Amino acid sequence: MSDIESTGKFLAFLVKDMLNSVAMSVEDLSLEELHYRVHGNANHIAFEAWHIARTSDNIVHFAFDREQPIWLRKGLHEAWNLPKVDQGTDMEPEVAYSLRFPEPMVLAGYIRDVAVAVESRIGNMKDDYLSAEVRVHPHGEISRIQALGQVVIVHGSNHLGQINLARTFQGKSSIGF
Repeated sequence: MSDIESTGKFLAFLVKDMLNSVAMSVEDLSLEELHYRVHGNANHIAFEAWHIARTSDNIVHFAFDREQPIWLRKGLHEAWNLPKVDQGTDMEPEVAYSLRFPEPMVLAGYIRDVAVAVESRIGNMKDDYLSAEVRVHPHGEISRIQALGQVVIVHGSNHLGQINLARTFQGKSSIGF
């Protein structure tokens, strides 16, 4: 990582790595495996992967700059018959459990598109931009660097761990992040 000379580039590296791990975690699954739930109170793998990507997409595009996320630009809410604005936060569990997603490679394609888009944006963020506060639901006013660190990287990595657990419960290999 010696080529990382700024906070933005370092954060971009971490977010891209996490999102690429999420994409890899779903690519080798069947549609049935993608919708696997470890137990009755757990989300399925597809929801977890979608939630990570949608959160990253929303934070970097909409919360930071009020720009349309990739999700809306590509019309995926319509194509996949999924929520237009909601990305899973505070979603009723029964609603989250009932969501159905497209084939794993299609979902992975969206996740990779988000990784590419947010990597370049985050990589170009300067320290003064990162330190400015923005409103992020449900966290309130927080700095962009806190949003990336806490909401995108830490929160996303927690969900990635849940995906990894669900993979191993199905006899799949650990994704080794």
